[in-house]
Amino acid sequence: MILQNKNAVIYGAGGSLGGAVAKALAGAGARVFLSGHHIGPVKKLADEILASGSNADAEQVDALDEKAVNDWLGSVAKRAGKIDISFNAIGVQVVQNIPLIDIAVKDFLNPMTSIMQSQFITSIAAAKIMKKQGSGIILSLTATPGGIGYPYTGGFAPACCALESFSRNLAAEMGVYGVRVVNMRSAGSPDSRIFKEAIENYREQMEPILRQMEADTMLKRLPLMADIANLAVFLSSDMAAGITGVPVDTTCGTSAGLNYKVAFKE
Repeated sequence: MILQNKNAVIYGAGGSLGGAVAKALAGAGARVFLSGHHIGPVKKLADEILASGSNADAEQVDALDEKAVNDWLGSVAKRAGKIDISFNAIGVQVVQNIPLIDIAVKDFLNPMTSIMQSQFITSIAAAKIMKKQGSGIILSLTATPGGIGYPYTGGFAPACCALESFSRNLAAEMGVYGVRVVNMRSAGSPDSRIFKEAIENYREQMEPILRQMEADTMLKRLPLMADIANLAVFLSSDMAAGITGVPVDTTCGTSAGLNYKVAFKE
């Protein structure tokens, strides 16, 4: 297993995407330390991973609380001996589908403030430990608006750009210590919890939205959570030892150019 003897910490593990990445890392041999704002879903995930024969621990941690993150990460490092992988997958409230000229200031700023606060706290906490041990990878996740203009995405688009810029700069500073920082840029995953709930509750509205999102891609499909989880496994492994400071794109082609003008043909 390519992540054998590696330790991974995951924030927001109770969410569908955080859970998918956690299961993939554990399946590849990593011991996963799972955290979330609510312990219930995190404990359930840990039990599932343990039942599959992999190693998992669960803890209630608020990834927006600097002291809570530092205390938990310090205890994990002490127990495990080292921290090889850090991934923050917490969800935040985002107001979208409103023109920028109509969106409220607080709704525009909230995703940027929450995302960058949490990503900064968790990434820096990991970087300090990884600097001392001389190795490690810090993973983050953005979306298509991080690479191109994407209208009606509110404050989420600039939040993606800010996180990708932060990841580049942290990679530039930490590379000399053997620490890699890589951003995964994805698009919406139709099998994620947020999409499933939207489809169940607003099927008529969501169907054309999903069709348009698929049409925007070059592959005419949206990336599934497994696509992101598999990428996380690869980037966390020694096979990706030369990759740092860049977003690795798994948007099925959207951030290279919207492709709605090219229709699928038999």
